[in-house]
Amino acid sequence: MSILVIGLNHSTAPVEVREKITFPGDSEGKVTRFFANLDGVEEAMILSTCNRAEIIVSADDPAARREPLIRAIGEVHGLDPDPFREFLYVRSGDAAVRHVFRVAASLDSMVIGEPQILGQVKEGYRRAADVDATGPILNRLLHRAFFAAKRVRTETGVGSAAVSVAYAAVELARKILGELNDKSVLLIGAGEMAELAARHLITQVKQPVVVVNRTFENACNLARELRGSAVRMEKLEEGLVDADVVITSTGSCEPLITRDHMRRVMRRRRYRPIFLIDIAIPRDVEPAANDVDSVYLYNIDDLQAVVEENLGERRQEALRGERIVEEEVTKFMNW
Repeated sequence: MSILVIGLNHSTAPVEVREKITFPGDSEGKVTRFFANLDGVEEAMILSTCNRAEIIVSADDPAARREPLIRAIGEVHGLDPDPFREFLYVRSGDAAVRHVFRVAASLDSMVIGEPQILGQVKEGYRRAADVDATGPILNRLLHRAFFAAKRVRTETGVGSAAVSVAYAAVELARKILGELNDKSVLLIGAGEMAELAARHLITQVKQPVVVVNRTFENACNLARELRGSAVRMEKLEEGLVDADVVITSTGSCEPLITRDHMRRVMRRRRYRPIFLIDIAIPRDVEPAANDVDSVYLYNIDDLQAVVEENLGERRQEALRGERIVEEEVTKFMNW
């Protein structure tokens, strides 16, 4: 048996491609089981985040399983695989092991050293284990990946100044608007990414943050933690009328905010500028919304420039992390 990884991420595919290849959490277990049941595949797990979607399998012959797995990814998403094939990376053997270790250690993240990815890898592994899609190969691979990630975190400074995509979103708002203390902020989504953004925001704004979520109880819970207020999703348009900065991260299957929405909103705002930062995959805001006067829309790929400014020091520490990963890959391959 050998390890095979097939996927795409922020480095290989733009957001308009990534949003078509996602594995929602509520269906992830079922899809993982589907991959594990393919001929020649013994074990499987899915890693799906806002910046990457990949499958990790143990297979009898990785070269022979590559094409069936790519077709299966297309089948799961109702897509012809040919148009997205150029955006995929394929790793097998020690290259696949190295890839998994680097991902877990946050050396392959948009923001090197960000802490969220390790939890996301653990969650993907848990979901796969829950549907009996893992076995001795992936179990050992993932546990060694967690160990490698811990070594990188504790033996280097790669995470000492780490920021998240959510933090980068706040930085972008600050660069565009200047000081945020007199700005009103609307958060759409009550998940981890929205919460991270909010926690960075409340240190810079005086006005209470407004939280909108499909589940009103979740919106209330987050708003309470942030000493803000909650609004029902049906009142989203009212929230947009009042907000200066909107950060959205629900990953809805259909856009929550369209060009028509923003036309109505901007008329009511008398075209006072509004900044929409869409960090969701799939995107929450229809790209055409940016065509409306005084609407400034940024998506997750636009955050890369903000991230790049802060990466110099962490890149030096990442080199030390890469050496640790190589040590752990060698140990795994000699198992």
